[in-house]
Amino acid sequence: MDILERIDGLEAKFHEVSLLITDPAVIADQARYVRLNKEYHDLERVLVAAERYKKALNNLEEAKYVFFNEQDAELKEMARAEIDELEPQIPSLEDELRLMLLPQDPEDSKNVVMEIRGGTGGDEASLFAGDLFRMYTKYFEVKGFKYTISSFTEGAVGGFKEIIFNVTGQNVYGTLKYESGVHRVQRIPATETQGRVHTSAATVAVLPEADELEVHINEGEIRWETFRSGGAGGQNVNKVESGVRLRYNWKNPNTGEVQEILIECTETRDQPKNKERALSRLRTQIYDKEHQKYIDDIAARRKTMVSTGDRSAKIRTYNYPQGRITDHRIGYTIYNLPAFMDGDIQGVMDALQVAENAERLKEGEL
Repeated sequence: MDILERIDGLEAKFHEVSLLITDPAVIADQARYVRLNKEYHDLERVLVAAERYKKALNNLEEAKYVFFNEQDAELKEMARAEIDELEPQIPSLEDELRLMLLPQDPEDSKNVVMEIRGGTGGDEASLFAGDLFRMYTKYFEVKGFKYTISSFTEGAVGGFKEIIFNVTGQNVYGTLKYESGVHRVQRIPATETQGRVHTSAATVAVLPEADELEVHINEGEIRWETFRSGGAGGQNVNKVESGVRLRYNWKNPNTGEVQEILIECTETRDQPKNKERALSRLRTQIYDKEHQKYIDDIAARRKTMVSTGDRSAKIRTYNYPQGRITDHRIGYTIYNLPAFMDGDIQGVMDALQVAENAERLKEGEL
């Protein structure tokens, strides 16, 4: 089907959705209203791009008509200049539109729960996990994302054995999903007396945050415990049982296997808020488990590892002696490690997005 024919079909769909989201019966059904409202904005974005594309095509056609049919030399020259300007724009406008017309990942617009854990390498792995956390928080400042720490366990000499935090903003999962996997560091640890380079690793997981409407939880089956939070925060943190721990038996809908999920939250001094945030993490974990097959299916269709669902895959190496970062999925190497660790990671994000888009366009042609 021609791209312009597909756009005509979307215009009819946009008109239909525009009417539906003003229907009181639809507004009363929150799940349907949220879904249709998102569809409305997605269609609107596509149609704005389609209008740019069609306008460029029409202007190019008119300029060509003037150039080939007008006798006035000055008008022909103006038409020639417009043709030279428009012709290179058409392919990129068309590619932009083709990308928008491909099925979108419904997760991209979601907020996320990120988990960073020190892997192989002991204390050095914990320090590196701390470095990665700082790198991401610096990047969040640039992007305008907000984050809140849900729980953490500090390493013996600094950094984190594990840190879990929520990130909110615009298109957060779509931006950060490529970071899931094993991040490897090569450097001389502060405790190394012989000056030898050690290799350590930390794992990063980026999970799309589940909405209440997407996951069914029987709250009556949650077993709650409270405890005193440790760490900094004054007397109240240590004397009041504000920390919460929940246990929930989740049944795998595919295999019937029952698995206990354990979540702790010590984020605030307010026990009800900690309970609310622990519930949010429980929803996200269940959603992630139930949607793993979907993630695996996407990864299986990819010709590159850009969107791999395998969280044990080594995705990036940070080599301190050479000041080098290498992303192994796309063979991307840069030599600005200090700036990178200070949050300047947009370059690799863009390169991953370009690789992903190229794959999606190829898939769309098959």
